[in-house]
Amino acid sequence: MYGDQATVEKILTESGDTWAVVGLSNNESRAAYGVAEALQRFGKRIVPVHPKAETVHGERGYATLSDIPFEVDVVDVFVNADLAGAVADEAVAKGAKAVWFQLGVVDEAAYARTRAAGVAMVMDRCPAIEIPRMG
Repeated sequence: MYGDQATVEKILTESGDTWAVVGLSNNESRAAYGVAEALQRFGKRIVPVHPKAETVHGERGYATLSDIPFEVDVVDVFVNADLAGAVADEAVAKGAKAVWFQLGVVDEAAYARTRAAGVAMVMDRCPAIEIPRMG
């Protein structure tokens, strides 16, 4: 398990409410679309990050994390594991408090780098599944 339950709960309750969702577009068939909607229902502000920089769920999108002109608390990553490590590095550079790799996204080297930088991280989990479990 990449991130114990205490880390999951800390990210969801203490790390802040501005979540950059990397890989989020207006494609309703993609998991990112539904998870971002769930995050909003649970009081999180989502910031879509996708090369198309689309507005999604009423929130303005940005092409990259570095294009976002304000702080983000958590970076939720919905990209292929081959690309996810670079996103984690960008999240650390941006000053995010936490990085969350979605189900199926695992990069052990990125996990080690991110944790070594003092940033909380979980991999291969989904906040839309974890939030309701917390009660």
